[in-house]
Amino acid sequence: MLYWLLVPLRDSIFFFNVFRYITVRTGLAGITALLLSFVLGPWLIRTLRNKNIGQEIRQEGPQSHQGKKGTPSMGGLLIIASTLIPTLLWGNLGNTYVWIAMLTMLSFGLIGFWDDYVKLTRKRSLGLRTRPKLALQTVLALGVGLILIALGQEGVFSLRLSFPFLKEWIPYLGWLYLPWIVFILVGSSNAVNLADGLDGLAIGLTLVSAAALTALTYIAGHAVFSQYLAIARVPRAAELTVFAGALTGACLGFLWFNCHPAQIFMGDVGALSLGATLAVIAILIKQEFLLFSVAGVFILEALSVLAQVGYYKLSGGKRIFRMAPLHHHFELAGWREEKVVIRFWILAVIFALFSLATLKLR
Repeated sequence: MLYWLLVPLRDSIFFFNVFRYITVRTGLAGITALLLSFVLGPWLIRTLRNKNIGQEIRQEGPQSHQGKKGTPSMGGLLIIASTLIPTLLWGNLGNTYVWIAMLTMLSFGLIGFWDDYVKLTRKRSLGLRTRPKLALQTVLALGVGLILIALGQEGVFSLRLSFPFLKEWIPYLGWLYLPWIVFILVGSSNAVNLADGLDGLAIGLTLVSAAALTALTYIAGHAVFSQYLAIARVPRAAELTVFAGALTGACLGFLWFNCHPAQIFMGDVGALSLGATLAVIAILIKQEFLLFSVAGVFILEALSVLAQVGYYKLSGGKRIFRMAPLHHHFELAGWREEKVVIRFWILAVIFALFSLATLKLR
């Protein structure tokens, strides 16, 4: 909204021309998101605590976590608000990609909100049953996919699939793009949810991924950089950088309250929305495969659960890890919670740097 208000003023006052630049508005969106988090965070924590909206802890989890019972949950509301409001303020709302990203975040957040609500009303650590939740996520992902297919048929979105290291091979998928979009959205949403088990872990990992995607989004939308690095040029993705910058600022702000010992948890409303948001950004900038390395720690967390469950069933009760997801394995191996979190953050930075480095290896 401020974009439409301030940019036209450049005709009379040249200073306002600065708001035309993506980099300026991305920085302002990130700063606004951070400040909103600092302002709204304490109020949300007090409100949730007064209404007894606290986290239920699984009995089978590490015993050190039992002391966290009752910590205010549903903090994902803060992340969503601190991302969407700056985007509405500083983004060009005439850009279709920005609206797709915002609506994806909001819609998956609604599923997470419902899941958290079930936990609170039934006083249990598990909310919606797995199948209904996956079904809802799939329906929403199908909706996003159908919108992108329609845009692809109008020439607004490319239905070609880009592969890292293979700049010449970009096959056209057409309708076959739909199941791929669904897989990426649902998989990423649940991967972040699985990683949300230690103070600051999921939001720190998301912060690193969001920062990397902010850079990738800017490059994809930049004519010179995208050509120089031989990656898919997505002109409309340039404005999506503002949204990604707001997301980065919101994650940084939430980390202030979520670091150990956490004052608030993101809940499923945060985890599901963040995972889907990272995925939709990667899809829109044609870097879905690069998402597997940008969000590499999330992938490892999800794979540890799949491996544990699969091996348990095949072996008749044996386990690969002491406990899954992977962060619990290291906790039970004797690592302090803070050590697990910081080492996973370091690993996330390595994955992100590797992802950015691959841009030149094409």
